Amino acid sequence: MQQTMQLVARLNNMGVGCYEVSKTSEAAQYFWGAFEKTNELLFLSLPRTSVLQSKLICQNSNDSLSTKNIQKDEYDEGMNTFSDSPVMIHVDVCLHEATATVLYNMGLLLARLGEIDEALTFLLRSLSFVQDNHKPNATLSPVALLSNIGNLQYRKGKYEEAILTYSKALVAARSAAVVGGSHQMLEVAATLNSLGVLYFHIPTVDANKASKLFHESLSIYRAVLGFDAAAKEISTCLNNIGRVHYMSRRHEEAVQLYAESLAMRRRLFGNEHLDVAATICNAGQAKHQLGQLDEAMALYQEFLHIAKIRLSYHHRDVVIILKCMAQVYHEKKDYNKASELYDEALRVGRIALGRDHPEIASILNKQGNLNYEKGHHKAAIDTYLKGLEVEKAVFHAFHPNIVITLTNVGQCHKILGNFEDALRYYKEAVDIQRQTLSSSDPNISSTLAVVGLIHYQSGNFTTALDVYQEALRIQRDAHGDNNLDVATTLNFVGLVLYKLQMYDVALQSFHESLRIRTDLLGRNHRDVAVVTYNVATIYLEQGNDEEAMPYYRETLRVEQAALGPKHKAVLETMEHIARVHQQRGELEQALKYYSDVLEIQTTAPEVDARACAKTLNNIGNIFLQWGKTPEMMQAMAQSVRYLRAAGESDDDVVISGFNFYGLAQLHPECAPVA
Repeated sequence: MQQTMQLVARLNNMGVGCYEVSKTSEAAQYFWGAFEKTNELLFLSLPRTSVLQSKLICQNSNDSLSTKNIQKDEYDEGMNTFSDSPVMIHVDVCLHEATATVLYNMGLLLARLGEIDEALTFLLRSLSFVQDNHKPNATLSPVALLSNIGNLQYRKGKYEEAILTYSKALVAARSAAVVGGSHQMLEVAATLNSLGVLYFHIPTVDANKASKLFHESLSIYRAVLGFDAAAKEISTCLNNIGRVHYMSRRHEEAVQLYAESLAMRRRLFGNEHLDVAATICNAGQAKHQLGQLDEAMALYQEFLHIAKIRLSYHHRDVVIILKCMAQVYHEKKDYNKASELYDEALRVGRIALGRDHPEIASILNKQGNLNYEKGHHKAAIDTYLKGLEVEKAVFHAFHPNIVITLTNVGQCHKILGNFEDALRYYKEAVDIQRQTLSSSDPNISSTLAVVGLIHYQSGNFTTALDVYQEALRIQRDAHGDNNLDVATTLNFVGLVLYKLQMYDVALQSFHESLRIRTDLLGRNHRDVAVVTYNVATIYLEQGNDEEAMPYYRETLRVEQAALGPKHKAVLETMEHIARVHQQRGELEQALKYYSDVLEIQTTAPEVDARACAKTLNNIGNIFLQWGKTPEMMQAMAQSVRYLRAAGESDDDVVISGFNFYGLAQLHPECAPVA
C-alpha cells in the first residue's frame, strides 16, 4: 500500500511538471498511470477508458497530444484563476485525497484539451472524494475544485448550475478566510468576480447583482494587494465593472473604468496582449456610443492590429470590429468607406463563421440600412432579403430580429409605392408579433400604425380606419388615454375620417389629439401645431371661417415659437393663411401675409429665386383682384425677373383674378425602422 501510494505521488507529480511546461502527452500518460493505481486500490467501478486514454493508445510516447481542439477563453474575465493550477501530492497523503487530486489534475488537462464533458465527469468525481472524506484537505482546495467545475458549467452555457457551484465555492472560501490569511481572501475575491461574470451573462442579466459582486471583489483585491497596485486581477475587475456600466448605458462611467483598466494592462502585458485588445475594443464601443467617432475609430484600428497578430484575420472578433468600423463611417455619412468595410466584414465573416450566422445577418441588415439611407431602396430590399434568409436559418421563427427585417423590407416597398408588397411584409411582421407578444403590447400598435398609413396612402380609407382603431385600442390598453402615441393615432384617425368626409367625427378626433399633445408637450411644440392646423382645415371645409382663422393663427404662432420665424414650415403656413384671406375677400390681410413671406424670402442668406417669383405672382394676383393695375404690373414684372434668374420660363407666371385656397393635409410619415 505504502509503495503504491509513493508510486501514485511520483506519477502524479511528474504529470504536474509536464503539464506546467505544456508537455500534454507526457502529462496525460503520468496522470493516467496514477489514476489506474488508485483505481486498483479502491476497487471502484471507475471508467477504464476515456477520451484521454483513447488518445494515448493511438500515439507514441514521444508524440504530443493534438491541441487542435483546445478551447480556452481568449480574453480574461477572471474565470480561469484556478484552471492552470494542477496539484502535487505528498507521499504521506491518504488514498482518498490522492484519488481526488489525480482526478482533479486529469480534469484540468481534459479541459485544456477542450474535452469539457469528460473534464466535468472527472472533476465531479474528484468532488465526491473530497466530500466523502470529511477531513480538512490540505492537498486539494475545495474552492479551486468547485471553481473549475463552475467554470466548465459556464463554458457549456449552464449558468444556473454554475451560479450554484460558485456559490458553494464562495462559502468554502469565506470559511477558509476566517482562519487563513491573505491567500484565502484572494480566493474569496476571485470567486466573487466569477459570480459577477455569471450574473452578467445569464439570459436575464442582473446588472445590479453583477456590479455589487465586482465591486466587492475589487475592494478585497485592493485591500490585499494595495490600492495603487498594478495587478492582473484588479485590471480584470475594472474591465468587468466597465462592461456592466456599458450594458446599463452609463457610457461615460464605462469609458473611465476602461481607461484605468487599459493603462494597467498595458503596464502589465505590453501593447499586443489579448487582454489589452479586449479593453481597447470595449473602450472603442463605449466612445462610439458617446458619439466620439474619431476616438472610437482609433481604438478599433488598434484592436484590429493586435487581432491580426494574436487571433488571425479570419476570426469572429475581427468580423465584429470591421463591422464597428464600418458603422463609424456610416454614421459620419462616408458611405463609400462604410460600404467597403461592410463588404470586407461580410467576406471575412463568411470565411470565419460560415454563411448562416447571426453576425452575417447583422452585417447584411446594416448594409441594407446603408442603401436605405442613400435612397437606393431596391438595393436595400435585396440586401435585407439576404439578411432575412440568414435570420430564418439561425433564429427561431418568431425572433424579434426577423420582425425588424420584415418591417425594413416593407418600409422600402412603401417608399417605392409598392403598397401590396409593403402590406405583405408588414402583415407577416404583425402576425409574428401577435403570436409572441401580449395583445396590448405597444410594438403591435406601432406596426399596425404603419399598416394603417399604407392603406391611407393607397386610398383604402375604410380599411385604414379599422387598422388605426385597433392600434388605438392597444395603445389605450397599454398606456391609458393621456399618451403621445394615443394622440398621434387620434390625429391619423382624424385624417382618415376627413377623407371619408365624416367631418364632425374627424373634428372630435383632432380635438382630443390636440388636448393630449398640449397637456404633455405644452402649447409651443411643433406637434401641437400640426394638429391645430388640421382642426382649422376641418372648420374651413365646413364653411366655418370664423372658427378656422383663430386656429390657423395659433398654428403660425406655435410654429414661429418652435421653429423660428423664418422656417420653411412657417412660410408655408403664412402663405396658406394669405390664400384663405384672399378667398374671403380680405385682400389687405392677404397682402400683409404675402408681403411678410416675401421679405423673409428676399433677405435669406441664400435667396430662392423660384420661391420669390411665386410669392410675387400671388401678390400680383391680389392687386389684380383689387383692381390696382400698376401695382399688379410691378409685382408681375418682378416675378418674371426672379423666374429668369432661376432659369425658368416667363410662361410660369399665372394671371388669375381670384385664387381658390388649396387644402394641404398634414400626414407625417412614420419614422422608418431602417
